[in-house]
Amino acid sequence: MISVLVVDDDFMVAKVHSGYIERTPGFTVAGVAHTGAQALALAARLQPDLVLLDIYLPDTGGLEVLRELRNGPTDPDVIVISAATDIDTLRTAQRGGALHYLIKPFAYAALHDQLRHFAALHTRLNELTTATQAAADEVFGARPRSALPKGLTPQTATLVTTVLNSTTPDISAAECAAATHLSRVSARRYLEHFVATGQAQVHLRYGTTGRPERRYRPS
Repeated sequence: MISVLVVDDDFMVAKVHSGYIERTPGFTVAGVAHTGAQALALAARLQPDLVLLDIYLPDTGGLEVLRELRNGPTDPDVIVISAATDIDTLRTAQRGGALHYLIKPFAYAALHDQLRHFAALHTRLNELTTATQAAADEVFGARPRSALPKGLTPQTATLVTTVLNSTTPDISAAECAAATHLSRVSARRYLEHFVATGQAQVHLRYGTTGRPERRYRPS
């Protein structure tokens, strides 16, 4: 069983997320923390495989907890959960070693996908004795070079994907550009690539004048 520490300052949200964990075969809730101090203490005592970590905590910020966890003796893997949608928080979580970033509120299906991915990764790493390039690409989620058109990078694609998945109900290229600090042309190139590869859908919004606006949403 893969043990999970659930960290959230909201007792009801923590209960819901714990229920999601228990619904997923192969996973169990090792403990629940509502503050940063509790999270660090329980992580040291329980040594969970995975921490579901909220950003907004009443004492120590979640990003600081992430740094402490990743630099501590147990070093569990971490999935960040947060209502924060600013890019700086997203970048800091990524650089801090978070496996993924789920934006609240999310449905069970979104967490289930990440848990199943983590379980597959966990199993794969236990099976490996040496790392080939193919195995390293699989573990780190690298795309084949041909997967992205020339001029598009996996790092920026991940950034645009995160913004796209956090929008309700859809987003324009201009709005995506503002959220990611890309040019409008660059943002549209990524969005159109996602449409071409089935990762996004596009529809036209007609105004009173001018050309219709292209609006994008996840598939």
